[in-house]
Amino acid sequence: MSGTAPEVHTGMVRCPWARAPEEIAYHDTEWGVPVRDDRIHFEFLVLEAAQAGLSWLTILRKREGYRRLFADFDPAVVARYTQADVERLLGDAAIVRNRLKVEAAVHNARLFLDVQARHGSFDAFIWNFVDGRPVCNQWRELGQVPATTPLSDTVSKELKRLGFKFVGSTVIYAHLQATGLVNDHLTSCFRHAEVAAERRGAME
Repeated sequence: MSGTAPEVHTGMVRCPWARAPEEIAYHDTEWGVPVRDDRIHFEFLVLEAAQAGLSWLTILRKREGYRRLFADFDPAVVARYTQADVERLLGDAAIVRNRLKVEAAVHNARLFLDVQARHGSFDAFIWNFVDGRPVCNQWRELGQVPATTPLSDTVSKELKRLGFKFVGSTVIYAHLQATGLVNDHLTSCFRHAEVAAERRGAME
């Protein structure tokens, strides 16, 4: 993400990082919306880890490839992937062909199932860090939005303790933003108020 002022497209003021069509669609319909579905949480764990060192636009453009190769982000299926499956994935240019990231996705799927078994759902586990109440920030400029916070530090530390990989605080903060545990739309963005309203719905 770059820039400091909101961009205007077709009369709407958006967060300035949403520029390409894929980014705009994602920004307008998904980013910051409270997620209560384990499959979607797993999807973003895979995608945010894949993004490390790359642009989010690159990942968005490969999202369908990930969806196809990672069984529509079903952690129970991915957890059963073998080394042969990993090699198959690494041979497909539809995803980021980074061995450590692909192997981490399979490894994390197995731990994801452990968290589900222990807490009833991954959703219950992660929302507990915010007491079920999404954090609604009031940033006015993109430069104010942090890369990490004490919250992401805490979640990252716990996931690492459980054995997850590619869950540094920056990756986890991106996950919290994406899945609506944190609303980091700028206050000037038309989605800020809409997501805040959805935040209230998530608490009911």
